[in-house]
Amino acid sequence: MGHAIEEIALQRGHEIVLKVSIENFEDNTIENIQKADVAIEFTGPEIAFDNVIKCLDAGVPVVSGSTGWLQRFEEAKKHCQAKNGALLYASNFSVGVNIFFALNKKLAGLMASHPEYNVSMTEVHHTQKKDAPSGTAITLAEDILQANPQKKKWVNQNSHQPDELVILSERVDPAPGTHIVTYTSEIDDIEIKHTAHNRKGFATGAVLAAEFLHQKKGIYSMRDVLGT
Repeated sequence: MGHAIEEIALQRGHEIVLKVSIENFEDNTIENIQKADVAIEFTGPEIAFDNVIKCLDAGVPVVSGSTGWLQRFEEAKKHCQAKNGALLYASNFSVGVNIFFALNKKLAGLMASHPEYNVSMTEVHHTQKKDAPSGTAITLAEDILQANPQKKKWVNQNSHQPDELVILSERVDPAPGTHIVTYTSEIDDIEIKHTAHNRKGFATGAVLAAEFLHQKKGIYSMRDVLGT
């Protein structure tokens, strides 16, 4: 993702003033972060929260696309507000996926009054993805749960409990990401699907988010960026 984001950012006329990876993590200092107008944070669940906090402490708006750390998201939001900073989080920055989110939410609302349909989900990613289900799948699931009174929680396994929304996670290579939401009844099925062909869509969305966040204060999502 870092290489893809750098390529898109340079194409759009931006300058990269700092790149931090595991090879040069000692450069991840507040002083270095302050050289930037906006930081884009794509790491992993074990370090994402600390990176977001460090950017906010540096007074630099931060766009985060790391998943698997949202149990501390409320803490990050409070820190952002205390610092009068700017934070934009999204489980997925792809423009297509965010349109898919809106479509999923609309479909869930339409299906809420049709209990004869059972909803389930499948997500497919590459074998190096550390979290399951994906952050995108969780966003889709939470929007379904808000609209569907039959479902009380999601589970990442097969289940025959009528109040559980099943998310099945598959890890195969190569697979940038596929998400399928299926409503099944005795009569027919309704299915919506998004398949990523490469990482360019995610990277473009992340750079768009950084452009949006520049010189702003507050907490935002891709829905603010795209108006969805």
